[in-house]
Amino acid sequence: MAAPQRKRYSASTQKRARLASAISSSGFESEAEKISARIREKHMPHGTLMDPIFASPDSEVIDSYTRTGDSAIWTGHYLAAEAFRYRVTGSADALANATAAIVGIRGLVDITGMDVLARVAVPANSPYAAAIQKEEGGHGVFAGRLHGQDYFWIGNTTRDQYSGVIFGLGVALEMLDETPVQGEVAELVGRLVGYLVDHSWAIRMPTGKVSTVFLQRPDQQLAFLQVAKRAASGKFSSRYRAMALAMSALTLVPIAYELLDDHHSYFKFNLDTINLYSLLRFENKNSLFRKLYLKAYDVLRRTTDDHQNAHFNMIDCAVKGRDSRRDQQTMEFLEAWLQRPRRDPFVDLRGTFKARSEDRASTVIPIPQRPTTDFLWQRSPFLLYGGGVGLVEGAGIDFILPYWMARFFGVA
Repeated sequence: MAAPQRKRYSASTQKRARLASAISSSGFESEAEKISARIREKHMPHGTLMDPIFASPDSEVIDSYTRTGDSAIWTGHYLAAEAFRYRVTGSADALANATAAIVGIRGLVDITGMDVLARVAVPANSPYAAAIQKEEGGHGVFAGRLHGQDYFWIGNTTRDQYSGVIFGLGVALEMLDETPVQGEVAELVGRLVGYLVDHSWAIRMPTGKVSTVFLQRPDQQLAFLQVAKRAASGKFSSRYRAMALAMSALTLVPIAYELLDDHHSYFKFNLDTINLYSLLRFENKNSLFRKLYLKAYDVLRRTTDDHQNAHFNMIDCAVKGRDSRRDQQTMEFLEAWLQRPRRDPFVDLRGTFKARSEDRASTVIPIPQRPTTDFLWQRSPFLLYGGGVGLVEGAGIDFILPYWMARFFGVA
């Protein structure tokens, strides 16, 4: 069995990264642009993010789509990436991509007919309809109409999906300011958060079933209201302030509970991080509320800061400002991401790394070797095995989002 790996990149790994360098700033940008083009070509057949299943590991023929139940959350992250890209470059392609994501999110709201967010919406005559219903039907399949066509949508919408969409819309409010889509972004935020406020932070499906509630998550409620306040100050400012006065001191509580396990359900740390981004990004720098949110963030960050996570590093840069060591590592992590397979071969590192438990390594696994997945930064860096059979292609949002954030914040 190999010797335990150090949590941070070793000096030799850092040296290899520098020697490889690789990928210059222009090289990173070229890779990011290719990923964005690929997403529009292969990952958005019906307006929101899905991952294609190819006929074979080296085929370009798409048999079906998967991970559609998470279409909302990743469309929100994609919107954030393209909004940062637009602010940095002024690219017409970036604005077109962001606009497409906004149209897709609007479809997820319009299709339900009640300002509830759907997980995904698919034309009834889509060649992938049967496979998607088979995979996601347990969440509830509901009929609707969109763009003058018959559609179906998948329900049982979770807080995860809302968090991803509100994060993306919040970034778009700031980065796409003074563009033609700004009003539509503000309207979508108002519809989504308005529904939650009017329904006591509970989401009901057409059957009357409650799919999720936010009452136990003051951090998420406040994050959504923070974004809504920016979108429509007159409507949401007083409600945000009242809730912040009552609940800002409690934002740490659910996060601290989640930190008791830093491996299983690791996706929770992405949700915590993006919601705290919204809370801190749009809060007055001298307010008491910000100090309380920052306390929650610092507790979270102490767990994840050595996880070799480019996405969390860039949120930290947005919250705390530049740090030469962290920022250098972020660029190395992005370069390491480019060494990963884009599709999903099965990875089994048991016996390669010292294990703490059946599926957990004792130390952080280097980025190129980690199991394949949808969004690398929401998966435990200790995970020893996972993936598929090489047929599913990840979208690559886990590269373009931290990369364009790095450009915006002056890291790259």
